[in-house]
Amino acid sequence: MKWRVEQRSGNIEDRRILGPAGAVIGGIAVVLGLILALVFGINPTSVIEGSGVQERTHLTDEQEAVLADNVSLVLGDMEVVWGGIFRDQLNRTYVDPGLVLFTGSVDSACGFTTSAVGPFYCPDDRKVYLDLDFYYDLQEQYGAPGQFAQAYVIAHEVGHHVQNLLGVLPVVNAEENNATEVEANRLSVATELQADCYAGVWGNQSRRQNLTLDASDVHDALNAASALGDDRLENESQGYVVPDSFTHGTSAQREEWFLKGFDTGEVVACTNPLLPAVT
Repeated sequence: MKWRVEQRSGNIEDRRILGPAGAVIGGIAVVLGLILALVFGINPTSVIEGSGVQERTHLTDEQEAVLADNVSLVLGDMEVVWGGIFRDQLNRTYVDPGLVLFTGSVDSACGFTTSAVGPFYCPDDRKVYLDLDFYYDLQEQYGAPGQFAQAYVIAHEVGHHVQNLLGVLPVVNAEENNATEVEANRLSVATELQADCYAGVWGNQSRRQNLTLDASDVHDALNAASALGDDRLENESQGYVVPDSFTHGTSAQREEWFLKGFDTGEVVACTNPLLPAVT
């Protein structure tokens, strides 16, 4: 994964806590099942209780600096690419999202949450929230290394921003409030898979414009999508799967929907009959 032109985003807010020991105020007390179930959540509102000091030793400050710069490059490219997609494919104007880097816990317009939920997008303030330590987990816990795997994480969350701009998220959120748990989960899966597809659309268009990718990069993105499939996460955490509890889709579905976007580069390829049509 290489950039032909490096364009960094000016829409990043840095709220990280940095120091030699990597100390984080506010420990996290949460079971693995909750961590896995809420990975990539789009609207976290619950408070995960915890107190004390947690020593975070996964990343050095130097490693975080490199990752933060890569995040800026990825987001900067997405601003250009999605601006063009909205103009050329949708005849609309794209509005850039913000991105907040945080450590341990963060307060957003969607409520207080911790890094245990993983990266997320808050539609109420149009910001993506990311603890860079997730990238360590992505490689070590989920077995999905690589820069394009990291870019996929941001692209997925920006995919939710695209849904928000196109009016999909407000409709889905309203429908989920009036649905049964199983119905709400199905809507959530459809929403997450469409965000994966939009991540693929960005990858396709960026590759045509500014990003040089090879087969290993695409493999890394698909590996990350697969690693975060509900069936794989439930199998690893509890030894069995409960399809009606899925909120993000299976590993195979996540790969399939990323490729829908990546192979075509067209927003229309991401149409899902369970979601509002984009006109």
